[in-house]
Amino acid sequence: MGDAKNIRVEPIDRKSADAAVKRWHYSGKVVNNSQLHLGAFLDRQLLGAMQFGPSLDKGKLQGLVDGTPWNGFIELNRMAFSDALPRNSESRCIAVAMRMFRRLAPHVQWVVSFADGAQCGDGTIYRASGFALTGIRRNTSMWSDGTTSVSRTTMTKGAHIAANNGAASTDAMTAAGFKPIPGFQLRYIYFIDPTARERLTVPVLPFSAIDAAGARMYRGKPSVRAGTSTRDGAPVEVGGATPTPALP
Repeated sequence: MGDAKNIRVEPIDRKSADAAVKRWHYSGKVVNNSQLHLGAFLDRQLLGAMQFGPSLDKGKLQGLVDGTPWNGFIELNRMAFSDALPRNSESRCIAVAMRMFRRLAPHVQWVVSFADGAQCGDGTIYRASGFALTGIRRNTSMWSDGTTSVSRTTMTKGAHIAANNGAASTDAMTAAGFKPIPGFQLRYIYFIDPTARERLTVPVLPFSAIDAAGARMYRGKPSVRAGTSTRDGAPVEVGGATPTPALP
């Protein structure tokens, strides 16, 4: 299987990155506003991709770190890796990507990403890669009709479920057979600029808060550790701004 240290991370075109995400990401869906695409190569084979871009709710997230300029942060929109890659490949690739930002895009002070604890996992890779946990919320952004899952942001822009103002209402989505997927969304931040952490406007949460909220999930399966609350337990809303949908 090889050694994660032998993985090469370099920019790739959007078409290649989208193909990797559709093949290996649990959702099979890309984020259309992704702007930077990094490929993970092992033995000259593209076996993974990371896609970065502006957050859908950029105005709200900007305030998570006081004094952040408009171009001072970016979101890791998608991270998709083949099981053929060796252990620790994700954390290795994230580390390389953060060094690239530090060297080539010094205006980027921090990176935000969201773990989808309703469909995928609670962010094990982020914790192993030095991200800080800054928010846990019961899921309201990912909805499903039992066969298809979509983000509420996508639905509200869809003409097929339109309210009077052209945006889909929660009532309209419910009437169409959609409802929030049970689970949680967890927000993580990586501080490329160490001073950005000092300007964080929300608390850094201990990782034990995941168990306290009953938000533990791995590979799409909820789990509860001994002595912790169930997934229906409180607290379920900690740390500020509403997450954007769909996580690596």
